[in-house]
Amino acid sequence: MNRIDQTFETCRAKGRKALVMFVSAGDPDLAATEQLIREIVAAGTDIVEIGVPFSDPMADGPVIQAASQRALASGTTLRGILAMVRRLRAAGVQAPFVLFSYYNVLFRYGMKALAADAAAAGVDGMLVVDVPFEEMDEILPDLTANGLHLIRLVAPTTSPERARRILADATGFVYTITVTGVTGTRSELPAELSDLLARMRQASPVPVVAGFGISSPEQARIVAREADGVVVGSALVKRMAEAKTPAAGIADCAEFVRSLAAVL
Repeated sequence: MNRIDQTFETCRAKGRKALVMFVSAGDPDLAATEQLIREIVAAGTDIVEIGVPFSDPMADGPVIQAASQRALASGTTLRGILAMVRRLRAAGVQAPFVLFSYYNVLFRYGMKALAADAAAAGVDGMLVVDVPFEEMDEILPDLTANGLHLIRLVAPTTSPERARRILADATGFVYTITVTGVTGTRSELPAELSDLLARMRQASPVPVVAGFGISSPEQARIVAREADGVVVGSALVKRMAEAKTPAAGIADCAEFVRSLAAVL
C-alpha cells in the first residue's frame, strides 16, 4: 500500500486529521531542507509536500515565489531533490512525500524516467499545478505504472459536474483549494468554505485535504471540522525566510508544526 493511503488509515484509526506541510526545496539550500523535513516530521507532520522550484510559479504568492528564486539561485535541481529524498528514506524517515511541481520541470526530466526515479527514491505522489484534467494523460499513466498517486486539485470555482469528473478515479487524496487566487497566508477563511468541503467529501472517493491560506492553529482547527486534512505552506516557508539562521528557522518551524498537530 502507498504510504499516503497508510497515513490516512492511521489518522482515521486514531480519530485525528492529517497535517500536510509544504516545504520549498532548496531554500536556502537542500541541506537545510533535508534537516527541516526531518524535524517537522518528528514534530507531527503526517505528509510532506516538497515544492520543486520553478522560475514562473503562477499558482504561488510572493512568499513561495521568492523562495523558489532563492532555491534556484542555490543550484537546486529536481535530481538533487530526488537524491535528498533517498537520503531521508535511508535515514528512516517514513512520512509520505508528494512532489509539488509545475509541468515544465517534469517534462524537461522526462515523465517516464521521472516516475521511475521518483518511486525508487521514495516519493509517493505528485501534484502538478498547471496540468488540467483534460491533459492528465501526459502524466497519469507513468505515475500509475510506478505506484505513485496523482493528487487531483479542485478549486472554489470548480463546478460540481467538473469536480465529479476530476474525482471519479482519484487516488491518494484530493487537494481542495480553499480560496481563489494564489498561495499565501490569509487573515480569515471564506464563509462558504464549510459548504465547499462538505460537497467535496460527498463527491470524492479519497480523503479531502484543504489548503491555500491556512496559517494558524485556529484556522487549521476550523478547516479540519470538514476536511480529512489540512495543508500549511506559506506560513512555514515565511518562517524559514525570516529566520536569522537556517538552524533557527528549522527550530521555529518545528515548534509551529507542533502547535498545528496539537489541534488536529
